[in-house]
Parts: sequence; C-alpha cells; structure tokens
Amino acid sequence: MLMPAAMQTTGSGAWLGRLIGLVLVLLVAFLAVLYCTRMPGRSYAGPLGPLTEREQALRAELREHVGVLAGKIGERNLIRVHALRAAADYLRASLAGMGYDVREQVFRVEGEEVRNLEVEVKGSARPEEIVLIGAHYDSVIGAPGANDNASGVAALVALARWARERQFARTVRFVAFVNEEPPFFQSKAMGSRVYAREAKARGENIVAMLSLETIGCYSDAPGSQSYPAPFSFFYPRTGNFIGFVGNVGSRALVQQVVSLFREKAKFPSEGVAAPGWIPGIGWSDQWSFWQEGYSGVMVTDTALFRYAHYHTERDLPEMLDYERTARVVAGVEQVIGALAGP
Repeated sequence: MLMPAAMQTTGSGAWLGRLIGLVLVLLVAFLAVLYCTRMPGRSYAGPLGPLTEREQALRAELREHVGVLAGKIGERNLIRVHALRAAADYLRASLAGMGYDVREQVFRVEGEEVRNLEVEVKGSARPEEIVLIGAHYDSVIGAPGANDNASGVAALVALARWARERQFARTVRFVAFVNEEPPFFQSKAMGSRVYAREAKARGENIVAMLSLETIGCYSDAPGSQSYPAPFSFFYPRTGNFIGFVGNVGSRALVQQVVSLFREKAKFPSEGVAAPGWIPGIGWSDQWSFWQEGYSGVMVTDTALFRYAHYHTERDLPEMLDYERTARVVAGVEQVIGALAGP
C-alpha cells in the first residue's frame, strides 16, 4: 500500500527533527564535559629527575608524620577517641614546636570534645585575604588511615613548617580538621563544616581553600587509574599524577592552581571542575567551604579510584610512595607562595 506524499514528508521531518535533537544534546554534553575538564598548560611528561634537597627533606618528614599518625597511633576516630586525641595532641605539639600560636576550635560531638587546630602566617599587605590549607586528621572506622588521610595532614604540617619563616601578602592559614570520615561526613558535626560555617559568620574573606586529601599513592602501571563516568574518556588510565578537583563554582581557582602547578613543578597533574553531585568531586573538606560560598580545591591522588587499600585495614604507612608525595608537596609549596603573593 502506498503512503500519501504528505504522510511521507511528515515522517521524514519527524525523523530529521529527532536526529537534530540528538546531535544537539550530544554537542551540549560534549561542551559541558569540555568546560569541566579543559585546563591551562600541559601536564608534565617525561622522567622524574633526582630529588632536590628540599624534596629529600620533605620525604623524610612526611614518612615520620605518617608513621606516627597511622603507625604508632593508628585508627583515629570517636570509636577510638583516645587515639583521636593523641593525634590532635601530636599535631598541636608539632605546630607549636615551630613557634606557632595554635588555636583550638573545640566543640562537642556525641558527648565528646573534639577539636580543629589552626595556625597562620599573617599577611603583610592584604592580611584580610586568606589562603587556607586544610586536611583532616581522623581516619575511617577500621582503618589506620595512612593515605586517608595521614598523608594529607603530614603534608599540612610540612607546609606549615615551610611557611613559618616566609612572608606573604595574604594571610596563609593551616587547619587540621576532625570528623571528616563517616558517620560525620557532610554533616553538621564534620569538623570542616563547623569551621567554614563559623568563618562565614565572622565575615572572613577566604579567597582560596586547598584540601589535602589522600595524596600518597602513585603507579606507572597501565590501567591503574579509574574514574566515575564519563571522565575515563578524557583522562589518563595510568595513576601517576596528582589531581586538582573542584566544583563548577570553583573553576577559576582550579584553573589557577593547575596552571601554577604545571608552571612550577615537574610532576604529572590533572584538573577538573565539575558538578559537586558527581561521585568523588565533593568527597573531602573543600565541600564544607563550598556550602558557605568559598572556592575550594581538593588536592588528591583520587583515593579509591586508584588506591587499592582505601578505607581498609591495609591502609598502612608502608603502602605510600613518599618520594613522589614529596615532589607533589614541593609543588604545592610553590602554588601557595604564588596564591599568597610575595
């Protein structure tokens, strides 16, 4: 049976309309992903040179702090509150030993006192503008937390030591947060959530927040890196890089940090600024600062997307790559120096 010409035309038009619609959807999706993933500069590629004297010192210091926090003290959370307090005492003593005046932000959770620890180098020209470096010192229940997150808080202490004798235009602040891990993650009892909320209430101008989160695992093995969809199409499958992760609202800061790191550090790096609901994007203390309208970037080895011992009893000090972590921290020093100004 022959179809009337008018019906053929209508059917062809509908098919063409659907095709155009599909193409437009795919184009918008591609442009959206490109907007999230496009970063300035190029990731370093090539052999890593010998460690500098500074990097050698960092390697030793990072190993020492991780050994105490994840080895000697071990699992640190409210289930083992004595260990959580021991970790805070260790960090306080380490920072005070550098000559810092350590401020404690004490609050109660489930009947126990917990605390964030804060030190800062006051800015000389624009002290009201704050570059904040943070890392959580608790570990998840059942894990000693060497990579998550003794690696990050060890870097925090090392960076604070580096900053102690320097002058910056902006204030540089270092904060060790409690209660990042479940069951307090993204709750009102999360240490960084308490901190960020109070900072906002005080009207503090935090111009950049860097969250040091799980930074000690690197691998040159093909296929060692995975991602949440659809990012596997846009990033390398080898987990030998450091990642800089932010939400869309922090895109300008992510791009600035990636650009500075790539300019100053000879170490592979990747960056992304994506919606916070995507798995992994908001999985650390930068999330708390986003809630108060601050820009924040997570510095990370991507945790469970690379690290086989994430949130397990095998997250031990000997599992970390201290040499490459030292290279990353040395690069982050240069990023902080540029963000804070001479």
